[in-house]
Amino acid sequence: MSTFHDLGLNNDLLQAITDLGFEKPSEVQEKAIPLLLESESDLVALAQTGTGKTAAFGFPMLQKIDLNSRTTQGLILSPTRELCLQIANELKAYGKYCKGLNVAAIYGGASITDQAREVKRGAQILVATPGRMKDMISRNMVDITKIEYSVLDEADEMLNMGFKEDITDILSHTPADKSTWLFSATMPKEVAAIAKNFMHNPQEITVGNKNESSNNVSHEYYLVNARDRYQALKRLADANPDIFSVIFCRTKRDTQKVAEQLIEDGYNAGALHGDLSQNQRDLVMNAFRKNQIQMLVATDVAARGIDVDDVTHVINYQLPDEVETYTHRSGRTGRAGKTGVSMVIVSKSEVRKIKSIERIIKKQFDKKDIPNGMEICEVQLMSLANKIHNTEINHEIDKYLTSINELFEDTTKEELIKKVFSVEFTRFFNYYQKAKDLNISEGSQDSGREFKGGKNDSTRYFINVGGKDGFDWMKLKDFLKEQLDLGRDDIFKVETKDSFSFFNTENELREKVLAHFTDFKHEGRFVNVEVSENRGGGGKRGGKRSGGPRSDRRGGNKDSRPRRSGDFKASNGERSGKSRRRSEGDSKSNNSKISRPRRSRR
Repeated sequence: MSTFHDLGLNNDLLQAITDLGFEKPSEVQEKAIPLLLESESDLVALAQTGTGKTAAFGFPMLQKIDLNSRTTQGLILSPTRELCLQIANELKAYGKYCKGLNVAAIYGGASITDQAREVKRGAQILVATPGRMKDMISRNMVDITKIEYSVLDEADEMLNMGFKEDITDILSHTPADKSTWLFSATMPKEVAAIAKNFMHNPQEITVGNKNESSNNVSHEYYLVNARDRYQALKRLADANPDIFSVIFCRTKRDTQKVAEQLIEDGYNAGALHGDLSQNQRDLVMNAFRKNQIQMLVATDVAARGIDVDDVTHVINYQLPDEVETYTHRSGRTGRAGKTGVSMVIVSKSEVRKIKSIERIIKKQFDKKDIPNGMEICEVQLMSLANKIHNTEINHEIDKYLTSINELFEDTTKEELIKKVFSVEFTRFFNYYQKAKDLNISEGSQDSGREFKGGKNDSTRYFINVGGKDGFDWMKLKDFLKEQLDLGRDDIFKVETKDSFSFFNTENELREKVLAHFTDFKHEGRFVNVEVSENRGGGGKRGGKRSGGPRSDRRGGNKDSRPRRSGDFKASNGERSGKSRRRSEGDSKSNNSKISRPRRSRR
């Protein structure tokens, strides 16, 4: 492999590379940097997230622009605020010895006048999100009519987020003879169309195969009933005591809900999604980078700005709607030459999607079992033993040894070891001793999704709204999920007709569903829900109602689990892990609060 000295970079950049501790260029850097330095051609570069793409286009741009000019010469478009800031900061670090360099970050959620002022000071390079960039162009706050280099970073993700028209409009204000460099993890037809419409005979480099996952990432899936998805997530976390992970949910609502549940159950967790203010997102990301958060629950869009090399696991709490998105998710781990694990929690009806992903990423998934309670107890016990064994002795404790020795003078070494480790072991043992097996076979029934006519494990409902009321099956499912505060998989077998519809939930939710829709009005009209005799085949309604008070909107019971290390506050700064714990076993809830000191992950 070449060194950075072999790539043709100037001394200012090489000095910064030395300061940053970069030793050898990654494959995409080795292929892209000499090509971009030697020619003025357009480029399409396909490489996975975490392979060093920012340096691949950043170093050539920094070397080729005229630092003595105050004219904007380079424009980099990225999909999210976090990624925009990250790229801008990295370019500043790469160009720390480039005298006169000015890089400006242009993104929503911050003062547009401050950003315009930064541009007017003479920013040679703008790093921008499409929405804010288009806004500033319309207000004549920026001039990109003389740029020489444009970069579309994470092009596939920008198109997935609906920025195609914005990108088209922005590029229409740029010179036709500029060089355009497109960097993307995948190559869907939309990205190919951008390349065709805005680039002239682009050269193409590919690291790995198109859409293929990194070789540093292993892929696993765990098959559970949909209703056990959250319990499975907690067990995977407990079975990996040193986990440092990103957990992906499909929606902002599910992301916030899962994060709050994890925090309430004592885990170091936080949420990252589009409904947070910029300040909240910055606080969460700073905490994650400092390892104060071990489990970051995020939407796909928000996660585009996560550039942390030490992520050990990516957990797909829900599979993405687009199969290609999985490639981006798994790219959050296995970065900078390290290995990582991408886990997927699936219900039986989703197994076929695993096969689709395998074909695209050209990697096989290993089917693994959710660990049982005693396996987790063993893992936690040995983790504690290793930490104690490797702990450096603090000799400030020496002055207390006399009193400690007197306390344990009648205790044997074996008894003392048992006592020390029982403090931790008992917490997990009490929590998991009656925990059920969460694993199901692919041939078994998923009680969270499927309905079999001969089994009474789910309830079928009639509801007096349908197509004439503006509902298709997806809109009705979202409406019911929102009203009942349920997860996406808790509502299934949704079937809409013109004036009425049907849907299923598990039997245990029947009282909650019927109670909620007692005397319920939507847009001034009474909405009636009844238990139906129809088992999923058509329009026979019939059924019965049951009364009773409204149940708790959140559903479920609170009980006790062993607290995870540390208590980082929730992303809104108001929730902490000192509240009640949930247990997945059948033992009684206990109200004792287990306090454990915050500990550093590393």
